[in-house]
Amino acid sequence: MKRKFGLITLWIALLVISACGQDNNKNTPPVESPPVVVESTPEPTPALYEHYALLSGHGMLEPNQARPVAVLINNLAPARPQSGLTEADVIWEVLAEGGITRLVAIFQSASEADFDIGPVRSNRPYFIRLADTYGAIIAHAGASNDAYAILQRQNKPYLDEIKNAGAYYWRSSERKAPHNLYTNLGKLREGASKKGYAEEAAIQGYRFMSEMEAEEIPVGSIKQLEVQFQLKNYRVGYQFDESERVYLRSINDEPHIDKNNEKQLFASNLIFMQTAHQVLDSEGRLSVNLESGGDALVIQNGLAVEGSWILAQDGMIRFMKDGTEIKLLPGKSIIHILPEGKAITEHAVWE
Repeated sequence: MKRKFGLITLWIALLVISACGQDNNKNTPPVESPPVVVESTPEPTPALYEHYALLSGHGMLEPNQARPVAVLINNLAPARPQSGLTEADVIWEVLAEGGITRLVAIFQSASEADFDIGPVRSNRPYFIRLADTYGAIIAHAGASNDAYAILQRQNKPYLDEIKNAGAYYWRSSERKAPHNLYTNLGKLREGASKKGYAEEAAIQGYRFMSEMEAEEIPVGSIKQLEVQFQLKNYRVGYQFDESERVYLRSINDEPHIDKNNEKQLFASNLIFMQTAHQVLDSEGRLSVNLESGGDALVIQNGLAVEGSWILAQDGMIRFMKDGTEIKLLPGKSIIHILPEGKAITEHAVWE
């Protein structure tokens, strides 16, 4: 009996222990494995530009105070298509003798230096004045007597293929003189260095919109326009490319092409300024007033802003509206110097 009682007691004890174990399992949460952490590489934050090109407003990773170079470009029909114009930050178009125009191409922010530039042509006093507004080294082939007097007496920084810098130019066999003289930015900067010209310039540049401001301005209705200087058989045209927000340039209804890359010339800003022109001699040489200021018109993104131009205290020609400098779109600018006698909007016409 004692043995039987002991077995019964042991059996009861086992039941109690088993029941207690089941209760403990119910009250204790299961042990979970630690979560697997998957480390992902974060998307890089776009770099914010701290530096901007002085004459185009484009963002740059490094500051660029390179001295501008102004190259006088032949714009006669036998000289077209020219080379290097799509690399210029600013192109000035201004009348020369006989109602033809010449181009003054300003190079400052180009990252490459071995692209052809030309055909290069001769100098005039008002071309020197334009170069001076940027503190630029001027590249040309020959000059009028008045221009040579200014260059030499005022100790201007110039590279003349005829007088003092022939080694930095070459003649192309593809064209006949005088429409076959070329150079490149590398050669011009080498020549400037050899002559001891300063390699940097402390210019302030233009006033530009930020990228955000540029994206927010609406597209206006000026999609196509034509510019008339003096000659009826010389017409400059512009067609707005809405996808790129630039104006594509043509001459006499033919695309104006850069021979280097077969690209059509383009600009984000079309600027028109009006001033007095005076014929000086029987050769038709001109005096162009770049001092007194006058009417101006800025067209960008299909919109026109009427204002004025001034020769500012810092020496640059600036474009104003109600006493404030007009903000330009980041990108290239083409500036047209038009004669007085009729309104700017009679020279530059759009529907």
